[in-house]
Amino acid sequence: QVTLVESGGGLVQAGGSLRLSCAASGRTFSSYSMGWFRQAPGKEREFVASISWNGGSTFYADSVLGRFTISRDNTKNTVFLQMNNPKPEDTAVYYCAANLARQPNHPGWGASYAYWGQGTQVTVSS
Repeated sequence: QVTLVESGGGLVQAGGSLRLSCAASGRTFSSYSMGWFRQAPGKEREFVASISWNGGSTFYADSVLGRFTISRDNTKNTVFLQMNNPKPEDTAVYYCAANLARQPNHPGWGASYAYWGQGTQVTVSS
């Protein structure tokens, strides 16, 4: 069992920065990979970024590549999403998720993630 709690969401101006955090508890954090997804009103949930168990491998959606950075601190059981230069189209509820594989074969596939947080709202103003 894994429990995930996101924090750090809020209102940010376009071109600013925001850092989301996701604290995990339950299974040994360093034994599984993590991902961030988002869902905007009226849209399907979409993949944002993923990170392997030791942080050695990351993967990003094209829409955030070069602007967002995923990282993790296994000593604090926490994964982060640094959002730089956000755009109004990044407005969404952001979810962190746990994939029980150390290195997922399909990091962008939501169905491969077994545990999800409750989400945190990010609103980017223009």
